[in-house]
Amino acid sequence: MAFTGKATYSAGSGLPELVEDVSDIIGIVSPHETPLLDHLGDAARAAMSTVHEWIEDALLPNSGQINQSSFSPDAESASTLTVDDASVFRVGDLVRPGESGEVMLVAAVVGGSNQIAVVRGYGATTAATLEDDMKLTILGNAALEGDVAPEARFTNRVRRSNYTQIFTAGIEVSGSLQASRAYGVADEVDYQKQERMRELLRDLENCVINGVAPSSDAQGSGTVRRSMNGILHSISTNRFEPGAGGIPDGDGSGSDELNEAVLNAALRSIWEHSSGGVDTIVVGGSQKRRINGFATASRAYLPDDQVYSDRISVYESDFGVCRVVLSRWVPSDSVLLLDSSRISVMPMQGRSFQYKPLAATGDSISGQVLGEYTLEFKNENAHGVISGLGV
Repeated sequence: MAFTGKATYSAGSGLPELVEDVSDIIGIVSPHETPLLDHLGDAARAAMSTVHEWIEDALLPNSGQINQSSFSPDAESASTLTVDDASVFRVGDLVRPGESGEVMLVAAVVGGSNQIAVVRGYGATTAATLEDDMKLTILGNAALEGDVAPEARFTNRVRRSNYTQIFTAGIEVSGSLQASRAYGVADEVDYQKQERMRELLRDLENCVINGVAPSSDAQGSGTVRRSMNGILHSISTNRFEPGAGGIPDGDGSGSDELNEAVLNAALRSIWEHSSGGVDTIVVGGSQKRRINGFATASRAYLPDDQVYSDRISVYESDFGVCRVVLSRWVPSDSVLLLDSSRISVMPMQGRSFQYKPLAATGDSISGQVLGEYTLEFKNENAHGVISGLGV
């Protein structure tokens, strides 16, 4: 054909019909990423029942607390103290009250009245002023030479549990649609499987963070839906808010914004409660920007620099090196502080996400994508959450 200088579409009606210019790539804009699940990785084992249980234990406590508001004759010379639980102490314990330099020696323990008799100013230390709710830290026990073995003490192991939750979605494709040719789709049933799988993985991460089990008949039945307790609902010990519970607001201004003082105080409190260490910080977009802002004032750039970086992916403090994970499903006013070694997202045995074809009831292909998962969340006091933050 001779060159006309015209575009093909305007060259006249006698030319062959043009093929539509449609890309064979389908773009998906809906959020479907699962950063927390990716960070935690696959569980080492599967759950064996709809009620998944695990066992937790703790060492005997090495601290107690004063439980009296008045002292006789005075707080510097009081030799009999009422405590929250006298069973924590043994005769011969060396005890430090609060953050003082005094050391006391426990001379007698009266369990029935929760009282201990102490020798004040042991080892020529200076007696401190005692007060209600003061912490009594047990330094150790000083045993007598040749003495008989002390009475055995032990802790009770505790069984914890969570429930599996079924995630499912239906698929139905007509025979005609499956046989038709479609842009960007080689197999409509396969395409629908992938779409529903993305949705269920997204929902699984959301439930791992925010899920709640029913208040009654939690194991579920044919009429009661079974759901898992998520991370936020499982944390009860280390729950912090700026300006409350020993967590400062940073500068004394009453601000509820996340800053390093708030974050470090929470990390320190968790460290004091557990032998592990927080290694994962999970946040939404608002609090991720706050964390990125920790280093804004100290960033420096040269005139030739053409890239501006404003991201903190790892936060290293005295109380742990933490990977900062950005997840859409964390509430905007909250920050999760997690020890990932104690967390597993487990499928029930043989019930990880899969496609199950269903019997055809007509000229269509029917199926179901399903999976059953639970959250194993060990030692909830090894984790924490800061909430009530400004967004």
